[in-house]
Amino acid sequence: MDPRRALPSVDALAARLDGPHALAVAAARAVIDQRRAALAAGDGPAGGDLAAEAQAWLERAGRPSLRRVLNATGVLLHTNLGRAPLAAAAREAVTRAAEGYSNLELDLDAGDRGSRHAHVEGLLCELTGSEAALAVNNGAGAVLLAAAALAGPGRSGSEIVVSRGQLVEIGGGFRVPDVIAQAGATLVEVGTTNRTRPADYEAALTARTGAVLRAHPSNFRQLGFVEDVPVEALCGLGVPVIDDVGSGVLAEDVALLAEEPSVRRSVAAGAALVCFSGDKLLGGPQAGLMVGRADAVAAARRHPLARALRLDKLSLAALEATLRLYRDPAAARRELPVLAMLTAPEGELRARAEAMADVIGSAARVGRGTGRVGGGALPLTELEGPVVEVSAPSVTALARRLRANDPPVLARIEDDRLVLDPRTLTAAEAAAAAQAVRRGMASPDS
Repeated sequence: MDPRRALPSVDALAARLDGPHALAVAAARAVIDQRRAALAAGDGPAGGDLAAEAQAWLERAGRPSLRRVLNATGVLLHTNLGRAPLAAAAREAVTRAAEGYSNLELDLDAGDRGSRHAHVEGLLCELTGSEAALAVNNGAGAVLLAAAALAGPGRSGSEIVVSRGQLVEIGGGFRVPDVIAQAGATLVEVGTTNRTRPADYEAALTARTGAVLRAHPSNFRQLGFVEDVPVEALCGLGVPVIDDVGSGVLAEDVALLAEEPSVRRSVAAGAALVCFSGDKLLGGPQAGLMVGRADAVAAARRHPLARALRLDKLSLAALEATLRLYRDPAAARRELPVLAMLTAPEGELRARAEAMADVIGSAARVGRGTGRVGGGALPLTELEGPVVEVSAPSVTALARRLRANDPPVLARIEDDRLVLDPRTLTAAEAAAAAQAVRRGMASPDS
């Protein structure tokens, strides 16, 4: 007898499952089809608990796809894990904005239509010294809009001058030449890969020049026989300067951030538009921020791309709350997770690591490791500190079980050991991660 004939009907199996009928039917059909295919290939027996398999399928299908994870990798701005975690104040602001309606585009004093940009523009101007500001949906969008607004179709100057050393590609295939092309402008390359001088820019300026772009190199760095032009000299050329400073450093009192370009410095130098991300070293939600001269920001706000790239109300709420924290630098260092991680004392990290090792047991020991900032910021910076190293018969199997945990735990594997970095975990998260490792160690396949 063909063993496939012993398989139950979809309706009969679905009736045994606990869940919405439509989802139960889908689960039953999926596991029956899978079992039928295995039997046809001679890969499996007719037995096995189909109901249990279907129930597990149903529960997986009902689980949210976007989930919170515990980041024990030691990478602060892990792009795959959503970059900067939000401060408590930002999370609370998102909840308030999501509950019912909000005054997103309403001037409550006048009772008339307002601008969504007003919720953050004043704060951005206050914190950076700029004349005007605009927030869009991400950093790449800010650079694209800036290029289109100052040198796109319809502008008298349609060329954008860029140093060859800054024609970089960052994550996701984002290339500076492609952005300029999409903006409708013409790229003019100056200098060489490793050295560009003020005279190179001066020789390239014509009546067709719309702007000079200084591009943040992200994960790319040049060392040795190199030379570039500071933003002050670029702003002295007499044409608008678009300065993509990348990570959005406002916490200038944090020594580790000294190598990243300062937003305030570029504004003070006279850049027409300074572009940076909200979800990197700024410590806020995904956003592309533009600050600078009033006329340049107005041109960007009028451009048709501005509506296509505009920021939603939840991100605006989180961004406003994040920026408010910067009014008190000490509060920003304490309450913004990314700044707290960067400045975490050695003693605090060691105590957290030792507590984790105690929970995990004899397979764990406290060692030394190196974390990273991530997100294209400070690629040469190594964040040395205590880590928890775990030995297991199969660290790959253990890592897989941790990813299946609720919430998933993400660690790294080095020298055939599982490494958990306490820098990217709060005390509560560290305790939960340690318990997850302890449970994972008890599994026979770990």
